[in-house]
Amino acid sequence: MASVASATRFSRPRFAILVFLGVYPLVTGLLYLVFPLTEGWTLWQRTLIVVPFVVVAMVWFLIPMVQRVFRAFLNPVVRSVTG
Repeated sequence: MASVASATRFSRPRFAILVFLGVYPLVTGLLYLVFPLTEGWTLWQRTLIVVPFVVVAMVWFLIPMVQRVFRAFLNPVVRSVTG
């Protein structure tokens, strides 16, 4: 019997939800840390401090972890209907 490879399709909505669930607490925590240290700074100056940390965390930690841990959830098998 020949084996048939199952096709998968990457789910962007699922990926977006998982990234949101990782980024939201990261940004919130960083803002709680940065705001007391930057009292009197304008918003753009505070964001200039926070954004590099968020980008590094996303590129090297958060996104690779989400893709590894939730691989099956992000790439569901596409079932074809054969007649």
